[in-house]
Amino acid sequence: MSKNSKDKAKALGANYEEIEDKKKIKKEVYEKELYKLQVELIKLQEWVKHEKLKVVVIFEGRDAAGKGGAINTITEVLNPRSCKVVALGVPTDKEKSQWYFQRYVAHLPAAGEIVLFDRSWYNRAGVEHVMGFCTEEEYLEFLRSCPEFERMLERSNIILIKYWFSVSDAEQEKRFLARNEDPVKRWKLSPMDIESRSKWVQYSMAKDTMFAHTDIKQAPWYVVHADDKKRARLNCIHHLLKQIPYKDLTPKPIEIPERKDDISYVRPPIADQTFVPDIY
Repeated sequence: MSKNSKDKAKALGANYEEIEDKKKIKKEVYEKELYKLQVELIKLQEWVKHEKLKVVVIFEGRDAAGKGGAINTITEVLNPRSCKVVALGVPTDKEKSQWYFQRYVAHLPAAGEIVLFDRSWYNRAGVEHVMGFCTEEEYLEFLRSCPEFERMLERSNIILIKYWFSVSDAEQEKRFLARNEDPVKRWKLSPMDIESRSKWVQYSMAKDTMFAHTDIKQAPWYVVHADDKKRARLNCIHHLLKQIPYKDLTPKPIEIPERKDDISYVRPPIADQTFVPDIY
């Protein structure tokens, strides 16, 4: 983080020295532990496919809390044919006229699939409520119907796991400023993210109300301390693996035969093909 950003942070009251001085997990330790967990994730996926389980994992939390990074860390070693990420955009006019849960139901898993929601139907309890994108009646109806909807999923043999990534005010500010300085990450900042900074308390109150209504026995909320991204990812994956008992169905290594040359094959002239220039 640049000195200029730190100065901005101090002006906004963020205690960055406290965050940066906190002992971080070492890179080599993180990578070693992550590899072990990712091996287990592959075993879990094979078990889900074998047992034809239906798994939904919801990732919620404040902007820049690290939800996307955790999802990417989980999915980077898994087969995308049976592990899918759902990150829906702004609903269309048609979707706005539908039953609220309808567009999410369309993405629920079939047997043998894992679906990770990068934000979910809980948009109504958070951003839609705080920013005034839904009516008070729609918001209250969501709080009433959401627990019943999730109990219905549970009765349909869908395993629903819900994570809330908790990030401090200071750490969120730090990440916003870092994103603003990096052209590769700047797209992650939206006008909505900036406006949410002025509504920190309202979002906190909305989260508390959401938990009070939807932290149910069939689908409890699990809070992930996310100020340290690496620790948050490790802790989340470790916890996720504990939620579904599984057995190791990893295929045994196969014997790969040597390639046999066929003298009847003649490769076309290289000059007849168009190659990408070797710039690097």
